[in-house]
Amino acid sequence: MDKKYEGTDLQSMNNASNYYKWIFKEFEPFFGNECAEIGAGTGTFSKLLLSSNIKSLKTYEPSFDMYKILKKEIGQNEKATVINAFFDGGDKILDTVFYINVLEHVEDDKRELQKVFESLKTNGRLCLFVPALPFLYSNFDKSIGHFRRYIKKPLESMLKEIGFKIEKSKYFDFLGIIPWYFVFVLGKCIMQESNVTLYDKLVVPIEKKIESFLPPLIGKNLLIVAKKEQGAT
Repeated sequence: MDKKYEGTDLQSMNNASNYYKWIFKEFEPFFGNECAEIGAGTGTFSKLLLSSNIKSLKTYEPSFDMYKILKKEIGQNEKATVINAFFDGGDKILDTVFYINVLEHVEDDKRELQKVFESLKTNGRLCLFVPALPFLYSNFDKSIGHFRRYIKKPLESMLKEIGFKIEKSKYFDFLGIIPWYFVFVLGKCIMQESNVTLYDKLVVPIEKKIESFLPPLIGKNLLIVAKKEQGAT
């Protein structure tokens, strides 16, 4: 992850409660017991994880400003360990690792995913949520430290090269493509919390229902679950 990353995009998304709950529900069937969330920000998604049946959650947040808020928000939860650092891997001790709008901040994303693979137990899972579609890459993406936006097949291929098996892979938030393109690509604007809140309240509940029975061919984001199987090293 970029050493200058301050987490400002995560702050702007704090009011997107329906959006985060939607992501949570997509991942929930794949939760293990010993979990880690990388780039946890101020804890919006962490709180959802801690409300579930997982046994423990290590949260990594490199921005000290974000870490202070994260510590205040979830530090008293007995399931949570709050770490002010970049993720450095582990010794096959984790069941599930979450990257929610974080991998795009990492310059060497393949090496980062290799570290995740090495830190997972056999049958452990990576739950990955990233921005999609390179044509949507904007000055806003660049300003908050995004190195890229992803395409489904190449990201799946990279995960498979590392040793993962893809269990779930889908584009996400089809309706967000047009407003993102006009506001951020053409309009060169920045993210406003008021706009995020409006979209979250009016669009997301309807879109969630539509995409539950009609998965989109493309979307503003990409959601993947990848598994480390028996015999993988």
